[in-house]
Amino acid sequence: MATQEKIAEVQAITERMEGAQSLILANYSGLSVEQMTKFRVECRAKAIDCRVVKNRLAKIACDNADVAEIKDYFKGPTAILFGLESQIDAAKVLVDFAADNEAMQIKGGFVDGQLLDPNQVVALSKVPSKEELYAKMMGSINSPITGVAMATNAVVAGLARVIDAVAKQKAEEAA
Repeated sequence: MATQEKIAEVQAITERMEGAQSLILANYSGLSVEQMTKFRVECRAKAIDCRVVKNRLAKIACDNADVAEIKDYFKGPTAILFGLESQIDAAKVLVDFAADNEAMQIKGGFVDGQLLDPNQVVALSKVPSKEELYAKMMGSINSPITGVAMATNAVVAGLARVIDAVAKQKAEEAA
């Protein structure tokens, strides 16, 4: 690569790092081209940018993006997953893929100014998504209202049964 190309690549990596909500790193050596392609497709489906770049250029970009803590993970073949829309989606995709493909190894990550080791990346992947948390919250909010509605409905239904029973009894007495 010419010097201008390297400068442009470092700038592009820096911009991705600054724009990402999370950075997750993985060792992909041992994966076939087909497996890596499948992994990239899964990443794209979740708005995750998966890039393989030269470690030297990535380290320079880390310094430029103020994430120098993660530089030590750039040894050997390294794929960078940039979580563009979510802090946890990149970790979820990587952990799920690594469970089915032993060749994919989690190196670490960087979220909210915190360096993550592989175990912390796995723990991050188990956090429910924003949509799941919203659904649980709405269920919690909706639950008391549903209980009141059902209780009110039960009282009205009971009253209707009593009135019906009294009406049948009066009809039998009149007959």
